[in-house]
Amino acid sequence: MKKIGVAVVGLGIGERHLRAYHRDTRCQARWVLDHDNVKAKNLAEETGAGVASSYEAILKDEDVQIISIASFDDDHASQIIQAINAGKHVFVEKPICQTIEQLQEIQKFWLKQSGKIKLASNLILRATPVYQWLKEKILAGDFGKIYAFDGEYLYGRLHKITDGWRNSVENYSVMEGGGIHLIDLMVWLIQERPQNVFSMGNRISTEGTKFRYNDFVASTMQMESGLVARITANFGSVHRHHHIVRLFGTKGTFIYDDMGARVHWSRDENSKPEMLTMPTLPADKGDLIPDFVSAVLEDKNINEQTQAVFDGLSISAACDLALITKRLETIKYL
Repeated sequence: MKKIGVAVVGLGIGERHLRAYHRDTRCQARWVLDHDNVKAKNLAEETGAGVASSYEAILKDEDVQIISIASFDDDHASQIIQAINAGKHVFVEKPICQTIEQLQEIQKFWLKQSGKIKLASNLILRATPVYQWLKEKILAGDFGKIYAFDGEYLYGRLHKITDGWRNSVENYSVMEGGGIHLIDLMVWLIQERPQNVFSMGNRISTEGTKFRYNDFVASTMQMESGLVARITANFGSVHRHHHIVRLFGTKGTFIYDDMGARVHWSRDENSKPEMLTMPTLPADKGDLIPDFVSAVLEDKNINEQTQAVFDGLSISAACDLALITKRLETIKYL
């Protein structure tokens, strides 16, 4: 079987993409592209890829079927649209884009392809064994009716927004850049989308630096069922890179934090939680890539997954809008 040709654009987190494709015997890494030409050459030599002279050169290569986009956030929208129009399947780092207007454009060109183009984003928490277990238990009714969800994204890498590329991106959003992981996880677990959102934020941790936007944002949302969700994107935290999840149901409470993953099944003050031993993080940032490759090779319908990517951006963009308007905003889904 002829191997599927892959190009990776952006070799920060994109390096993990490249290594995932390189491990997959069904794939051939054809091109890499990055601002750091030395890094691009080193990874190209290691994986057998070529160093592309431009993004246009990648688009013109008929042997490239998949483009993995891990460039700066403000490049995503135009690169995705160009790739779709060139007939390439797209696996993109989060966020898929920055604004609802960009998302509408992406959706417009994607719909023109009538589902022939596979489009997915690297919302990696779905690949975590503990959350796969949790979803099964929720669907089985073990937690009863879910009435609250808390998700906290603790970035713990302040230098990346004060000294890295994020401080030069116009309208950089910590909710889209990090909180979206918890937004996607919430909707995936609960199988319900929030209707409205209210947000507050500050930039106290980055005061006096080059970073111009809120480094902390807290958003409260409500579902039609009455479930209330609270998502925080905390990029200024003095903490290792981590996240916290609390899910509250009428029959049980799930908590994941520094003490590990556990479930409280009783309100008895003498009861002890059930400690969960399955992995609480994905094994690798490229864990979703093999399934994406399978979807391309087998022409699987992943429209539901693509819609979930659109929904995640719709929610995070509404969080940011509520931050500006200081009002409760209705979330508009595409």
